Parts: sequence; C-alpha cells; structure tokens
Amino acid sequence: MNGTSPTTARSKRKEPPHTVDGRHPKHHRPNGDLSSGDPNTSEIHDDLEEGDYEEFEDPRLSAVLPTGPDSAEWQETVQNVVRNVVSIRFCQTCSFDTDPALTSEATGFVVDAERGYILTNRHVVGSGPFWGFCIFDNHEEVDAYPVYRDPVHDFGILKFDPKAIKYMPVAALTLRPDLAKVGIEIRVVGNDAGEKLSILSGVISRLDRNAPDYGDGYSDFNTCYYQASAAASGGSSGSPVVNIDGYAVALQAGGRADGAATDYFLPLDRPLRALKCLQDGNPITRGDIQCQFVLKPFDECRRLGLTPEWEARTRKAFPKENNMLVAEIILPDGPSHNKVEEGDVLIKVNGEMLTQFIRLDDILDSTVGEPVKLLLLRGGEEVEVEIGVGDLHAITPDRFVSVAGGSFHSLSYQQARLYGVACKGVYVCEAGGSWRFDNADNGWLIQTIDHKKTPDLETFIEVMKNVPDKARVVITYKHLRDLHTLNTTIIYVDRHWSKKMKMAVRNDETGLWDFSSIADPLPAVAPVARKAAFIQLEHTSHPAVAELVRSFVHVSCTMPIKLDGFPKNRKWGMGLVIDADKGLVVISRAIVPYDLCDISITIADSIVVEGKVVFLHPLQNYAIIQYDPKLVDAPVVSAKLSAEEITQGASTYFIGYNRIGRIVHAATTVTELFAVTIPANSGAPRYRAVNVDAITVDTSLSSQCGSGVLVAQDGTVQALWLTYLGERSLSTHRDEEYHLGLATPTLLPVVKQIQEGVVPKLRILSVEFRAIQMSQARLMGVSEEWIHQVSLANTSHHQLFMVTKRTFERNEQEGGGALLEGDVLLTINGKTITKISDLDIMYSHDELDVAIVRDCQELRLKLPTVAADDVETDRAISFCGAILHRPHHAVRQQISKLFSEVYVSARTRGSPAYQYGLAPTNFITHVNGKPTPDLESFLAAVVKIPDNTYFRLRAMTFDSVPWVVTMKKNEHYFPTMEVVKDPAEECGWRRVTYKGGGKVIQGEGIDGVDAPAGESTEMDLDVGVCDST
Repeated sequence: MNGTSPTTARSKRKEPPHTVDGRHPKHHRPNGDLSSGDPNTSEIHDDLEEGDYEEFEDPRLSAVLPTGPDSAEWQETVQNVVRNVVSIRFCQTCSFDTDPALTSEATGFVVDAERGYILTNRHVVGSGPFWGFCIFDNHEEVDAYPVYRDPVHDFGILKFDPKAIKYMPVAALTLRPDLAKVGIEIRVVGNDAGEKLSILSGVISRLDRNAPDYGDGYSDFNTCYYQASAAASGGSSGSPVVNIDGYAVALQAGGRADGAATDYFLPLDRPLRALKCLQDGNPITRGDIQCQFVLKPFDECRRLGLTPEWEARTRKAFPKENNMLVAEIILPDGPSHNKVEEGDVLIKVNGEMLTQFIRLDDILDSTVGEPVKLLLLRGGEEVEVEIGVGDLHAITPDRFVSVAGGSFHSLSYQQARLYGVACKGVYVCEAGGSWRFDNADNGWLIQTIDHKKTPDLETFIEVMKNVPDKARVVITYKHLRDLHTLNTTIIYVDRHWSKKMKMAVRNDETGLWDFSSIADPLPAVAPVARKAAFIQLEHTSHPAVAELVRSFVHVSCTMPIKLDGFPKNRKWGMGLVIDADKGLVVISRAIVPYDLCDISITIADSIVVEGKVVFLHPLQNYAIIQYDPKLVDAPVVSAKLSAEEITQGASTYFIGYNRIGRIVHAATTVTELFAVTIPANSGAPRYRAVNVDAITVDTSLSSQCGSGVLVAQDGTVQALWLTYLGERSLSTHRDEEYHLGLATPTLLPVVKQIQEGVVPKLRILSVEFRAIQMSQARLMGVSEEWIHQVSLANTSHHQLFMVTKRTFERNEQEGGGALLEGDVLLTINGKTITKISDLDIMYSHDELDVAIVRDCQELRLKLPTVAADDVETDRAISFCGAILHRPHHAVRQQISKLFSEVYVSARTRGSPAYQYGLAPTNFITHVNGKPTPDLESFLAAVVKIPDNTYFRLRAMTFDSVPWVVTMKKNEHYFPTMEVVKDPAEECGWRRVTYKGGGKVIQGEGIDGVDAPAGESTEMDLDVGVCDST
C-alpha cells in the first residue's frame, strides 16, 4: 500500500477473548443488554492480523473537516435521510460458519420502499439463521428477514412489509456509487454506540484501500474499501454514508478501535447490482476463481516483476490509479490452482486491461460456468492462463446437519480462504454434545468416523445414519490452523437425548431455515461382558494399599441440559467401588451433579459400561452410582470403608488421581479437620457442600488430585478425596474448585441402606452452620458452664456452631419451632455438638430436641427436620431459549423468600431470552398480567401465546428488584419443551414439545436449533433430552 507502516491497529468489529466463557464472538451482548459496545456492530473488537496497516490520513483534509454546526443544506439532507434509516435488533440463533450464536444491534437503510428492501452488512445478516426486526425513526417496529447475503462482500439485504409501517411515509435512499470521491464531505447516519440515532461527519480520504482484515471470523476480500475519519462506534454497522445531496455513496462496515477515528466503507457497486437483480426477479449470479487478489502500489509490483513497458501502458490507461491487482492466496484444488501463483500481477482479463476489483467482479459475475483468460506477469514474464469461473454460491454453505448434539456443514469459501486450504470437507460449526473435543476451540474438520472417510457432508450423513445409539466410535479430525496434525479420539454417540438427525436448509423466500428429519437413530447394541486386569501399584510398603487400585474406576458424566446452575456440560473423575457385587460406586457431586445425564464407567482402563445415579446426597458432596457387574469380568474389589473417625495428626496414605488421570501416592499426615465453608455464589447458585467436615493432608499431591482416598496400612479407606465445586471468581470468571477429604463413617448408614435395596430417605435441618470459637460464643451469650462443658466434650477443638443462613422451606411454619440466624447450637438430643459430624443425627430423625442460645437466652426447642425428597430438580421447561425449573436447593439456601416457583436457571446465546435480557437467577411471577406461581401455570400461559408475537413477563431479580420485560416468542428456532423425570423411560426422563396453539408432541419436534454450549455466567446451553418417540 502507498505510504503504509505496520501498527498495532485494533478493529472495531472484533471482541477480545471473553474470560466468561472462553469464546470469541464478534458481537457479544452481555446479559442481553441492548446498550452499546465498541464496534460498528455492537460489541466487536480485537487485534487486526499482522499485515493490516494503519492508513496515514492526508493532513490537508483536516482543513475541510466540519468544525461548526451543519449548514442548512446539510440539515435538510440529514432530515430526509433519517427517515430511511432503521435500527436493526437481531439474533444469530446458532453458530454457523464464521459466526457464533449472538444477539446484537446494527443499522440499515431502506433502498426500495415499495418492495421493502433494507441494505445492511453481511456480518449483521450473518451466514446462518437470522431472526430480527427493524425500528424506524418514529419507533414503529417491523419484522425483517434476509433475502440475500453476499458470499464474500460485507453486505446483505433484508426484507420487510412496507404496509406494516402506518404512521410515516416509507422512502428509500438512492445508491450512487459513482459519486464517491476523495475529499467529499459525508455524513454517517445510524445507530452509533447503541444510540437510536447518531449523525457523524467525515471526509473520504481514500478510495483504494484493501479490505480490512479482522482476523479469525468473517472478513471481506477481493474488493477495495473507502476510508474516512468519522469515528463511528458500536451499532453503526450498515449505516448509509451520504453526501450533501442525500445520496448513499458507501456503506459503513468497520473501523479502528484504538482511538484513531478511521472508518472503512464498502463501495456500493455490488450492492446496487444485487438490488437490481432482486427488483427484476433475476438470480444474483456470483463468480469466483478461488484466488484472492490485493491492491499493491506500483513500487511493490515492480519488485514482483512488473516490467517498465507494462507499467507505462497501465499508467497511461489509468492515469489516476497507483495500484494493480496481485494474487495473494490461491486455494488448493480450486480453479486457479497450478495456473495462478502468489505474487502474479494481473494485467488483463479476457483481453481487457484492469486495475480495480469492481471491473473484475463484473467480469466474473457475468461469466459463471464459463472460462476467462488472464494475462499475468510472473517475475517479469508474461503468462496467459484460462480458468473456469465457478459459482460462488455453490461453495457457500446454505445448510447444516445436526446430530448427537453437534452441527456440521461443508467448509465454506470464507474459512478456506482464511486458512489457505482447499474448499472442501466437513466443518464442525457447533462442537456440542458428543462432539465436544478436548480442545474447546472452533475450526475442526472431520476426517473419518468409525474408520470411514467423510470427505463431504453427504458422506458424513450416510456414515452417521449407520452409527447406533450409545456407540463408541473412533473419529479423526484436523484443525484448520494445523492441517499437519491428525487428531484421534473416541466419542460416545448420543442419539437418545436428542434422537433426530436434522437438516436445516436456508430458504431465501421466507428468510427462515427449514428443518427436516433425515434419520431416526439405530437402537443401541446390547452390551456384552468383557475381561480386563488391573495395573499393579509399585513401590508401596503396604500390599493392602496397593490392592486398592482394583477399587478405582474412571467416571465420565455428560449433562445434555444444564440444570441447577451447574456450570459445565461434561465432567470426569475417579470413583471408588464400595460394593463390587452390586456395582456401587461413590463419586463427588462436582462430577455427577444431577441425574439428567449420561454416565460412563471405565474399569481397569479397559471395560466401559453405563452407569446410573442411585443416590445424591443433599449436603455432603457425594453421589452413589451403579453399573451392571455382569458386564465386568475383572477382579474388582469392594473398598472397605472405615467406621472410625480419622483424627488430626494421624498418619495415613494418600492415593489420588491427578489432572491427567494418572495415579499418584504418598505417605502423609492429616493436618486439619474443619467444617466446610465454601462461599455462596449469588450470580449463579449451584450445589454447595454444607454442614460437613473436611480434611486436609500434608502433601502437595492433594492439590493436584481431584479424586482419591486416604487409606490406612491395612487398606481400609479412612476418607474419600473429592472435588468440591466452589464459587465463581470475579477476577478470572472461572469456577473455583476445592480438593478436600470426606471421612468415611458419614457414608456408612447410606451405603448400608442402598446395599439392602432401600432408597435412603434423609431428613435435614434447613440451616447452614459455621464454627465459632469460645471467645465468640461468650459474646453471643453462651454461659461459662457451657464453655466448660465444650472443653470437656472435645479436647482438640473447643468450638460450637452458629446458624449463619436459613434455607427457605416452602411449607415452613412461622413460630418458635425453627432455628434463626445467629442461634448458637448447644445440644441435639442431649449430646453436646462440638463437631460437624455430630449433626449427622438429623438425617434419621423426624424431630430433634435441641438446646440453643438466642439473644443471650438459652432455649429448648422441639425442632422438626425436613424431608430431603424434593431437593433435586425433577422437571424443567425450555422456553424462548431459557431453562426454567423450580428454585433448586442452592437457591433456597441463599434466598430469604421465593417470589415464584418459576426460576430462570440458564439461557441460550442467540435466543429471545438472551436478546430481551431475561437472565439467570430471575423469578417469573406473571405472564401477560396473569400470576404464574408455579411451572404448571407458567406452561399453561405461555403455550397459548401465538408465535412471533410479543408478551409481557413480570419478573423479580435475585436481589428482590421487580421488573417487566417484553419478549417476542420464536417457536421455529426455540420451541417450547419440557422434560419430566419418569422412571418408566430408559434414561429416566421424558420430553414433551408444545407447538403453536398448544399442540402437544410426545418427544422431540422437528424445528429448533441445537443451542451452543459454553461455560459462562449466563449458562449457555446444550438442549437435548430423551424422548419416547
């Protein structure tokens, strides 16, 4: 480029990595807020790739920049223009090609008032499913849908119904690409920085800039851009760039976000041609030879081989031009492969000299399916080649297939050009469900499935049709950034939570993507018994300790729906076999948080069997799962659990599994026993262990291992070593995890009942305790006599327990028969409580005799316990992309009042819930003014709402702030669905889908996208559920 220098420029159309969820969306809208971000389409900014450069502005142009109020002529022009400009609020409902699922806002302007065409950017319309509406200057709203998005250039055309605008005349801006000149004063009229309307002034300084490179994701190419200083910001993408006569001379598309007031405008030549084709009812042909050209100045072209003769002829033919087109990227196996080389200088096309992209586009678009002749200069030598012009639409995906929780389409020209690879292969656009690889990065190409090659989408579909449910198959895949490395993994194919293999095809007539079911799942193959042997643990001084290896199994848990605020979709850890004859395994609840899940248990690193949840402890952070021992021919040993409490200072042996699943062990000492005090997480309440003792040991291995045991010399397990899920860090936005020991005596009563075939029915006290020292107890009113009794009852820990938080109980009666915050617990059923394990008596009693100190007064209470039967979630509703269920136990542990039994647990990016700001931790109290105190009344109210119509929700935040949100229903992409726990179903849950007018479908409907899965505060979702169809 002329007069360019490298810089650390930042683009306004990219966003830096979000530590909330690790993704890199182009238009991220936190919490569904419609306020502004930094980019031209709101919330988009990131570093430009190396090779993009800062453009020096001509200092002489600053003299003509407007410094005062607009003239009367400009004021009249702007007044006429604003009537044609619309604010676009939209959702890209699922990940597709270069675009993540998102909600955002941008600008567009009417270019045909009679037919209702609006011009905006392609990065607004997106390459995948779009759902949005436009707001005119007088605040009239109208639905809009895409009728065209260019495969390469950054423009798209939306359509709306002009008759729907009743209170203002709809006019159109005339497109005049011929009026764009260096030095003309312009106005950018649009939705800048999230404002309804902003008018920014500038002066066009260049007409020959290469298209800006925004790095990963969508970038325009094979076109020039205009450059100006207008300082446009978030939401201005798609704004018209108008001259003083009110003509649109360019389209706002991007800019810099490093403080420089530099903006990039797309020329209107190609948008004008596309508009005319639509108006005339003609197809919009787009041709390409899979070669990216760039503009390079004459001095660079000389170094590439431009001869003096051709330079002279070019300058004479184009006296105002300073650049020529040079081949930059040639895609392998494309039409230009082995014909054009990088660095070739383009001289002629079909005998016509040209130096500009506009004319090159004209020729290629008019010769689709025909050959063109190119005259090139290669190192000073003339080379003439003939190349067949391909159909650009044919290499731009217009369909995707969803199966086993993932979505796939053919590799697009955009991605192929970005990485310089052949435009072919099966691209994973949504790596969810079974396809969530070890690396959460996007950009995977599937190579083989079950040892069968998948070179294209059609073959991929045929292969997947023949893979049965619950099969474990080998797949190989590559990443676009590293095609040298072939990755191999084994996936568990889930065709039972979401049974249908669906195809979605773009429909430019309706603007929707039409869904169809293309294959039902093959039934799972019946498992067979397999044989295996365990490894031998070496270098241990105690053989009984080494034998414990035969009691460990690897447990992997996959959650198809996020419930109860749990932040992950997949977890793994090591479980301990406590009854080999019955196949019982104990595991942390940080690994198995609830029973709507798939559990795989690997025994001896060889045999993989299914598991199911048998018991979830409401407070003590463990779950008991079960496998079929008949399928396991291996010397599995039941771990012997100690009935003796382990003590501080005791010697023990630590056996654990580190982060990569390797067994490690060391002799160690118990350093501390204390009551677990994991901070609550009001931003996303999730399961939290309370009222349980924790153990720490003196070895660095303990912090490296999330699973393991503490074991005595004779092989008796003294404590489980578990992962405890903690709070979300405000600084790193990561979920904290704690690794602590749980003494085994507390498990024995539950284990005994399960071994006897009895489902444990626990009773609990609905409060949370924390330990206090005697100095605090004295100030709380505990007498000296009681302090003396405590010192006698527990010589190692002089402590009592104070109520720090009450759990809200739905049927709790007011009165004196309940514990209150600040109460100090003295005794239960006559026993002085000085250890948290002393509280275990509550699990088996309907009523307790307690002595407490309240407000410096000693009281005796008959305290009823609460059944823990309804602690776990047994029903959930998916509505407009939000997951709703009864407030789970973690919510009730943190809140003093339930506003409703309809609690928002999670939401999906790109959904109405995300767009309109319905956030996790909200309670819904009313729908269209009618109370919805429970899920039943809520479901009855929402299924009656017609599709694509507005409704009102009255909600209450977690902090007791009431608010009202208006939302628009979308059943096509986000159908209303509920899942209900049902033991009669194979996987324990059944699905019901509700269509328009309240029509009920047992199982899964045809419509609906597979929602993206990310671990974030907003709890992005994978939604797939077992059905009975």
